[in-house]
Amino acid sequence: MSRRRFLQHCLHGAGLPLLAPLAAPAAPLVGKPLHILMITFRGETDVDKGFRAYLAEAGLQVRYTVRDVQQDVGRIPAILQEARALAPDLIYVWGTPITLAVVGAYDDPDRQHFIHDIPVVFALVAAPVRSRIVERLEAPGRNVTGAVHVVPFDVQLRVMQRYRPLQKLGVLYTGSEPNSRAIVEGARATCQDSGVALLERTFRTNAQGQPTADGVEELVAQLQAEGAQWLYLLPDTFLGSVYARVTPAALQAKLPCFGAAELAVRSGAALTGLVSRYYSVGQLAGAKAVEILVGGKSPATIPVERLKRFSLLVNMRVAHSLRLYPPIDMLNYAEVIAVGDAPPIAS
Repeated sequence: MSRRRFLQHCLHGAGLPLLAPLAAPAAPLVGKPLHILMITFRGETDVDKGFRAYLAEAGLQVRYTVRDVQQDVGRIPAILQEARALAPDLIYVWGTPITLAVVGAYDDPDRQHFIHDIPVVFALVAAPVRSRIVERLEAPGRNVTGAVHVVPFDVQLRVMQRYRPLQKLGVLYTGSEPNSRAIVEGARATCQDSGVALLERTFRTNAQGQPTADGVEELVAQLQAEGAQWLYLLPDTFLGSVYARVTPAALQAKLPCFGAAELAVRSGAALTGLVSRYYSVGQLAGAKAVEILVGGKSPATIPVERLKRFSLLVNMRVAHSLRLYPPIDMLNYAEVIAVGDAPPIAS
């Protein structure tokens, strides 16, 4: 089966057609210098690079003010005070926690603590409706729009089932993160409809209520002992910062990981994942910004979208360590990589 036919098969149930690769406008769009405030979570990523590259290729002259919260959303209130003084033409935000801290939930009556009079474009938000960032994807109805990076869960589930039989799926996530709770809520319903048991564990918390990696190995071992055949690495902000603890524990337990985000496979040693490329997600967010800054559109009317072309990644180094190789026909459309130092597995 070809890569295109396989993806068409997976996407058919989700009603998502494949589109041509994202491209910037052919003609340069030259105008007055614009000011964009970029609020990032953990330094520069390929998402941010793709965003800036799209605007540059569109011919925009942009002055960027970058503020990184260093994985601490508690820094946002001070940044919002600065944003009001700077009055940028647009604010770019990375991830669900930052987006919610900047614009709030759509039904939050306390508007004074959030930005509601400057256009905001988000990238790397997995579930904007369930997280209450927007009420409807096709019509946000407020000053925010953006790019979703996660492949629909039912499509991911079909890929897991195609790789190996699946009756029980394990998931480890941050219970205090709205994005993660929203994804797990949707996964529960999909798994129930598909006859798959979803086994859940949440990260432990410290005295301040913050998630901690303490006891991660025990949590992973519990999921494996209960019969999980995959560990689903959802796009959880804290989880992404502790891949170095989670995936080695899973490998030692002979529990393969399926990544919902590109970094889970490329940096996190997941066995495989159906993902949106971060750079392309940034480009899609850039396209939304161009609609606002050049097209004069209101973000309230610009649909929130996801990429329609996804990448199936297989980490062959991890496959070899687990002795769990993909079906031969899957190699016709997968991108095979060999990254990370998969530790030897105890016999």
